[in-house]
Amino acid sequence: MLIGAVVLVLQMIAGFFTMLLLVRAFMRYMRISFIGQFGQFVLVTTSWAVRPFQRLLPIVAAIDFASLVPAWLIQSALAISIALLSNLPFGSPLALLAGGCIVGALELLSSALMLVMGVVILGAVLSWVNPYAPITPMLNQLTRPLLRPFQRILPPVSGIDLSPLVLLLIIQVVLFVLQRLSAEFRPILFS
Repeated sequence: MLIGAVVLVLQMIAGFFTMLLLVRAFMRYMRISFIGQFGQFVLVTTSWAVRPFQRLLPIVAAIDFASLVPAWLIQSALAISIALLSNLPFGSPLALLAGGCIVGALELLSSALMLVMGVVILGAVLSWVNPYAPITPMLNQLTRPLLRPFQRILPPVSGIDLSPLVLLLIIQVVLFVLQRLSAEFRPILFS
């Protein structure tokens, strides 16, 4: 029971910082300004992890690897910590490290998809409830490129845009596949 509580706390802390690092990477990719309360919060809470990598990893094609690599390392460290706390058998330290890196990459991709899903849901709800909320322009900037391909194919029905539902369905399917892969590979990777 104590190990379960420790794992839960580790997952929450790692998930929080991973999401913030992903938000930072998405904001850089979409060229969204960090001016504003939320942008400043993201910068301040992630600078400790990003700064060392900014010297080593350049931004390539608008992808901020200095934010993505720490997020992947956090998820990899979490996977290794859970394996060690759960007393999963592993062959060698190298196998544990390799398994942690692969599971960390799968979990990072799942976290990125969950972030996109959350942003799409929040944007859709705010468009109905409070379209003039201060965070709405940033949400629109984040979701517009993702929804645009579906909006070209699927016209609005009675003035309601159904493209978020299609995107959410696709994300759910991909998340299901990733969670299955992660669950099936964990015993193999850590043995």
